[in-house]
Order: sequence, then C-alpha cells, then structure tokens
Amino acid sequence: MSSSRETRAPGQVKEVTSLSNPIVKDIKALALKKFRDRERSFMAEGLKLVLDAMNNGWTIRTLVYAKAGRGNAAVEKAAARTVASGGLVLEVSEKVLSSITRRDNPQMVVGVFEQRYHRLDDVTSARGDVWVALDRVRDPGNLGTIIRTVDAVGAKGVILVGDCTDPFSLETVRATMGSLFSVPLVRTDEERFLKWRENYPGMMAGTHLKGSVDYRSIDYSDKPMLLLMGNEQKGLPDSLAERCDRLVRIPQAGRADSLNLAVATGVMLYEIRRDALPIESQETK
Repeated sequence: MSSSRETRAPGQVKEVTSLSNPIVKDIKALALKKFRDRERSFMAEGLKLVLDAMNNGWTIRTLVYAKAGRGNAAVEKAAARTVASGGLVLEVSEKVLSSITRRDNPQMVVGVFEQRYHRLDDVTSARGDVWVALDRVRDPGNLGTIIRTVDAVGAKGVILVGDCTDPFSLETVRATMGSLFSVPLVRTDEERFLKWRENYPGMMAGTHLKGSVDYRSIDYSDKPMLLLMGNEQKGLPDSLAERCDRLVRIPQAGRADSLNLAVATGVMLYEIRRDALPIESQETK
C-alpha cells in the first residue's frame, strides 16, 4: 500500500476507470482493519459526511467522486478544498465507485481521511461534562449509534476500553451519520483506564443486571459524569463494575432480560442530560 502511494501526486485531479488502478486498490484495502491501522486512514461515504469531516478540520487524503458529480457545485467545491489542502482527487466511473464502497448503488462521493484519537489525559472533568466509556463493544452498528447519541445529547466524547470494534470501519462510520467528526474518541486498555479513573473527580456510573438502584433515582448534577457501559453479551466485568460509584439498573416490564447496548446507553444519557448537562445544551436543534 505504501509503495503505490509514491505514485500519488498531491494536489491533483485524476480520472480513473480501471479497477486495477493501484490507488483504487489502496482505497479498497481500507475495508480491512489491518490496512486502516497501518495507514491511519479510513473511508467516509457520501457528500454530507465528507463535508462534515472537512468542516470539523479532519485531514482529507483522497476525494473520490463519480463522473455524474461533475458540474455539481458542492462536489466541485469539496474537490477544490481537497486539492488546496494537498490531497488527491479522483473522478471515477460508477463501476469503480461501486467496487470501492461494495455497494450496487453507491453514494456519489467518498473521502479518505486521517484517523484521529484524543489522549485519555485530555478528557475534561468540569461540572456538567459527560463522557461515555465503552468496555469491549463489539458491534459496529451499536458503536456508531452511541457516537451519534453522544453527539445528540451534547456529551463530551467516547472512551473505548479494551478490544472494541473499530470506530473507523465503514459500518461504524455509516452508523454515526456524520457525528464521528464532532465527537472526540479516546482509545485505551483496561489497566490504563482504571489508573486514570483513580484521579477522575467525578461520578462513574455503570449499568449492571445486579444494580440495586433505579437509574432514575440518581442525582447526576453535582459532579462530572462518566457513564460506563459493558460488552453486549457479558456486560461489565467485575474488575470495572467494582470501581463504579453507582451500579444502576434500567427496569423492564416485559420478558426481555436486557436492552440493546445502544438503546440502554441512549436511555441513560437522556436521563443524565436532565441533571448534568448545561441548560443551553438541552435546546432542541
């Protein structure tokens, strides 16, 4: 992948029709995590997501658009911004775009961006700050939906603990609906997370089937909040659960023994929002 990168001239517009083009092969390889990690890059589909990323200061490496996009003012503006920043622009056939996105009816635009993570030490802890920590979340759709919900409620960001699914996979990026580009992400392991937790001045609340406290009965307003959510199948391990200030439960009236992780996180965040987040954040967009 890195060898073919040498053939890329920054700030150029190239027309590509061949599926065997080395740059196209490089972009397609980003469907695999090992290539995303190696290149520290990922794909975002659709003009809206590409513009969201650009407007939030993410570095674009390559912009790919279908020939049908030629003459579209928004597409051409995105292409001009890519070239101005030193990126590469590819005008491709629909066949090539379908191959890149693995879709029969692909979006008109695809962007390749640099990955971005924040440091755990940069997590803020002021009154009203709310962060979500996820332990070994495995489903890309769940992670994407949680990132989108964090954005919707005005929480600060997401901390990924342990072996979580990749937030930069195409499935996760799609599920965020653009919120990926405005929600800070932190990646860490359990040991470092627990060490950092020792100096965190706020409350850490976790959902747990053994939680004895109804989530609605807690006052979340007086300290920074850290919401800890467990793995889809196993929930929180004891090593994390025992470090929570509060273990809460979400009551259920039916026969289901648990909620979907993204749904449960959303329920918790909107309850926390009522108490912990600033009033101005609660205005409906």
